[in-house]
Amino acid sequence: MKDVIACLLFLLFGSNPIFSQNIQLLQSDTKTSIRGLTVVTDKIIWASGSNGTVAKSNDGGKSWQWMIIKGHEKRDFRDIEAFDSNTAIIMAVAEPALILKTKDGGKNWYKVFEDTTRGMFLDAICFADESTGMVIGDPIHTKPFIAMTMDQGDTWMDPVKGDSSKLPTLFSGEAFFASSGTNLFIKRNEDNKLIGGFASGGMKARFFTEKENFPIPLIQGKESTGANSVAINSANQMTIVGGDFAHDKDTVGNCALSNDLGRTFTKPSVSPHGYRSSVIYINENQLIACGTSGIDISNDGGDRWQLISTESFHVVQKAKNGTAVFLAGAKGKIAKLVL
Repeated sequence: MKDVIACLLFLLFGSNPIFSQNIQLLQSDTKTSIRGLTVVTDKIIWASGSNGTVAKSNDGGKSWQWMIIKGHEKRDFRDIEAFDSNTAIIMAVAEPALILKTKDGGKNWYKVFEDTTRGMFLDAICFADESTGMVIGDPIHTKPFIAMTMDQGDTWMDPVKGDSSKLPTLFSGEAFFASSGTNLFIKRNEDNKLIGGFASGGMKARFFTEKENFPIPLIQGKESTGANSVAINSANQMTIVGGDFAHDKDTVGNCALSNDLGRTFTKPSVSPHGYRSSVIYINENQLIACGTSGIDISNDGGDRWQLISTESFHVVQKAKNGTAVFLAGAKGKIAKLVL
């Protein structure tokens, strides 16, 4: 009889790795909403959020150093990119749009970018390596704002050199979400050439490459709908998540998959269980997505998703050099995915 019970338990739980996963809460109850998260190694984690707040851990999340950036106490730092325990870049969305950098672990921050243009609103930063990065912002006069850096964010340049005709035109009501800093990617391919793309939301949901754009089969047509996050693996398989953050438990049109860098998309057989603001590849076939209504994991490249938690989080990231996965959200909540 014991052998039969053991066999049944294995069939129900042992053969499905999802059941062995859980979320370990590390921090909460601080007065900041965290949307910026970068995991350098399994030990070094940086996070950024509202009320001018940045957090850092050098021991895998066991202890945290919380900082309020002097002179920017009311700013919302929606994204962060870190390179080690000393060097990081934070992005404040608007009024004015601002990028700050530290080289001494957060003791001092200095301005590397500022734009006071009316309507300027930065959404996300992404780096292909330690030198080359990109920032994207909401459209100004129907054109997306894009700036590039080749020196780890010390200086930023206009990649089209003022020729806006080289940029795509966005539809009325189409823009980008600053929900998790993950609606774009930039990386180097096998030939060491830069490739990248970004996804829009609102009245339209589209995926943009350097020269083309393609419709994404996500729910769209309202300010609260569309794409929020893009993830890509080493085989250039891509997963995009979003949905309708005003109805965060709805599962319609919240995920799209592509094997050809966005030229064509398919829909998953089983969608994530609600609006999702962030998605990453844990490995080549396994993904995790989070949003205000919970966390889902897929073990088959995004085709079928299973809800593992109803805890609310805004952003999830994996260590650039390591395997650890961390999540962050409202009220200073930071957690770790335990496998």
